[in-house]
Amino acid sequence: MQNPRLAGRYAKSLLDLAIERGELETVLADIQWLQALCLASPEFVNIMKSPVISNDKKRNVLEAVTKDKISAMTAGFNRLLVTKNRESNLPEILDAFVKQYKVYKNIHVVKLTTATAVTEAQKEAIVSKVKSVSDMVHIELETAVNEDLIGGFVLQTGDQLIDASIAYDLKNIARQFENNDFIYKIR
Repeated sequence: MQNPRLAGRYAKSLLDLAIERGELETVLADIQWLQALCLASPEFVNIMKSPVISNDKKRNVLEAVTKDKISAMTAGFNRLLVTKNRESNLPEILDAFVKQYKVYKNIHVVKLTTATAVTEAQKEAIVSKVKSVSDMVHIELETAVNEDLIGGFVLQTGDQLIDASIAYDLKNIARQFENNDFIYKIR
């Protein structure tokens, strides 16, 4: 069951502790490793979410999978999750931690969707343009390809969206024809 408030609280606690102890980057690497594990192994996630499997078995599985791969702080945090019966929220907590880390480090995620794949030079040009027209200093560019755009791009950061795609322009033209804007202006 999704519980973003709970995930945010646990992630914030881990983030604050990692900052306090000066282990933020180490914990981030652990969290990213755990995220990759959750994506690669749905069986692992199912074990953590299963109400049938006992907490002792879940703890043993978690410790066996992560032994010598994560720091002592992250391992302790995982044990705390199992003790508090929150291990089923592990993937959510991991995602919330990464989001809070990016907020703490002032890293802005910019999503670029194009009709065709973009080159590294184009990515760098877009990042520098976004930096020049905004107050963003650290930008993480995520790219996606959507052939339905026909051409152009869609750029999204936070709640701001710039749709400069051909598909958007064609929809606007179709809407104008539906409203008979051109006929009204002729008369």
